[in-house]
Amino acid sequence: MNISRRRFVLAIPALALAAAAFPRRVRAAQVAVQTFNGPMADANDVYRSVTLPSKPGAQPSMTDTQRDELEHQIHCQCGCNLDVYTCRTTDFACSVSPAMHADVMGLVAGGHTGPEILAAFRAVYGEKVLMAPLRSGFNLVGYTMPFVALGTGAVVVAALIRRWKSRAPAVATVGPDRIDATEGELAALDEAVRRDT
Repeated sequence: MNISRRRFVLAIPALALAAAAFPRRVRAAQVAVQTFNGPMADANDVYRSVTLPSKPGAQPSMTDTQRDELEHQIHCQCGCNLDVYTCRTTDFACSVSPAMHADVMGLVAGGHTGPEILAAFRAVYGEKVLMAPLRSGFNLVGYTMPFVALGTGAVVVAALIRRWKSRAPAVATVGPDRIDATEGELAALDEAVRRDT
């Protein structure tokens, strides 16, 4: 698309006005996001305690880093799309993620392993509490279908290319003995090819 200098210069004020209005829209969207978590984060509405009896002679079952990795697998129930660790470390208005974190800490202190803790949360909240669905049952379709579709697409494309190649006319090859040109014409052609490369 060609644009003249005059049109470009005349478009600059319109671009400046659009750029000036952009930060206001971004701030309005940020305020909308911040107010979204406010009413949703009421712990009395969505939080349910997750507890298990401590194992005999319980020692913490994992380090703080391992616990944080485990919290990345648990979906915060405040209404956001974040895991418990990310929500509690970024959204300080949320009251659900700290309560869920306290539950995880209590289960870790009680000697429960990661799979046991995830199972306890799943028993209380259902599978929606997991950041990724389990790889069993019907969920396997969701995990395998992209690869099946990609493989099927590759087979179809390969078959189409093979079919197009078989339908293409054969390229005739001409040997040097069949060229109808003089020695001078061949030398000129050879020189043109050398200059081109």
